Amino acid sequence: MELVEIAELYQHIKKYYPFFDASVERVKEDFKYLKDFPASVARDNIDRHILTETVTPGIAHIRGRLGEQIDRERMQSKTAEHVENLERWSQCDAPPPTGYWEEMKARLRGDRA
Repeated sequence: MELVEIAELYQHIKKYYPFFDASVERVKEDFKYLKDFPASVARDNIDRHILTETVTPGIAHIRGRLGEQIDRERMQSKTAEHVENLERWSQCDAPPPTGYWEEMKARLRGDRA
């Protein structure tokens, strides 16, 4: 994030949390903690915080739980991949060949087929 983006974010926070310090000094102080963080993700985290929390947000709230976010994105992509596989498999769905289950039961009993 750039200084301007942090200042805009802090003004947004101040609209909903009037006691939040959105001063220029605060923006400059917090820059070192937010400079490597994407502005869009920070804004999303703050919007989610505004909807669910009454506590004034700090840097930890702005950054969010990045590990959980990465994990959630990974799980969403894995889920989408699995759904695609299920759809593909359902199109190729066919019953097993004749005698398959009888042969499997015989093998489980120890019979040689």
